[in-house]
Amino acid sequence: MYVEEITAYRPQNQQEAADQAMILDYIRRFPDTILTRENPIAHLTSSGFVVNADASRVLMAHHNIYQVWAWTGGHVDGEEDFLAVALREAREETGIVHIRPLSTAIASLDILPVWGHVKRGNYVCAHQHLNVSYLLLADEGDALASRPEENSRVGWLPADQLSTYTNEWQMDGVYSKLLQRARTLLDV
Repeated sequence: MYVEEITAYRPQNQQEAADQAMILDYIRRFPDTILTRENPIAHLTSSGFVVNADASRVLMAHHNIYQVWAWTGGHVDGEEDFLAVALREAREETGIVHIRPLSTAIASLDILPVWGHVKRGNYVCAHQHLNVSYLLLADEGDALASRPEENSRVGWLPADQLSTYTNEWQMDGVYSKLLQRARTLLDV
């Protein structure tokens, strides 16, 4: 199922076309481990870019490992329904209850480098996340809760000032294109 969805995705720029080709190549090369962290080179992940009703704010979590505000998401860990993973991760990482897809279609494909780091006392080598992104819509009235083992804070950040909060220049382009796509879908 996921291979067909990734194959059917229509890239909206050169970066996505190149990343889609590379992701599909990794899937062909590593069919037995691409859905799990057993593949130390690259593995599939799913993220949710969560906006409010008028896309004026974006729900982000302040992640512990890199000490930055970032979107929600995570490893698919064998799961083939990437939208379900994005929704689950958004709920788990923010405490938000009322969340739904703005669209069930893939919103973006991106290969994201992950620098080597220590997680739960173990060193994780640098590798690539073959990321499938979805646009999610959440209710700002829901209570937020951090997940101490992953993040220290959760909050609604002003969309037009997102890059001043995120502190990850390499993610600015990803967040910008997803915000624009959310605003297009919401017609705002």
